Amino acid sequence: MPVLNDEVPDEGDYDANRRRGEFDHITPEDFIRGSGHGNPPGWLDSGEITRIRRETPMPYVVVVPVRVDDFGRISKVGSLLCVSEDGSVERTLIAGRVLYHESVREAIARNISKDLGDIALPTLPQSLQPFTVAEFFPTPGISPFYDPRQHAIALCYVVSIPGDCKPQDETLDVEWCDAQGEQLTECIDQMANGYGEIVRRALAWAGA
Repeated sequence: MPVLNDEVPDEGDYDANRRRGEFDHITPEDFIRGSGHGNPPGWLDSGEITRIRRETPMPYVVVVPVRVDDFGRISKVGSLLCVSEDGSVERTLIAGRVLYHESVREAIARNISKDLGDIALPTLPQSLQPFTVAEFFPTPGISPFYDPRQHAIALCYVVSIPGDCKPQDETLDVEWCDAQGEQLTECIDQMANGYGEIVRRALAWAGA
């Protein structure tokens, strides 16, 4: 039970043994990357997550952002221009881990907000059935999907984005391509590590 205002908790309450203001300086980035002043219980710091990535598959969500017309058909497909870990610019999709004690639907919403901002207004899928599951391996050639950091199992979703996109964090820009045409083919070909294949599967699944 959370403690509200000056309410005094009983010994059995969830927060009974926590100091007031213990998490006041925790930010969303602390939950993702770890914090120098310690993470809340159940969350991993950067060193721990690096170790876990070497030892066990990680659950991810990947989102193909789209614009739809008045009939619900995909009219445009979005891609992100991001700064990679080596400092280069790459074209990719919205992707991120499912955090501890976070539902898949919450992970989809959080990762969209992290990359596109709070006014993207995504229309979250009614069903949590992904259109495909992408298995990323740290060894090239095992599957179409490659991630040098880890073995990741990604649930992939198509999500309509009707709002305004304000690139956040490491996202430099969001580009939209017509669902039909050479420009989309060029964008897909520029995506590394199998993300282009995810877009192809998304369009085939949606009948675009």
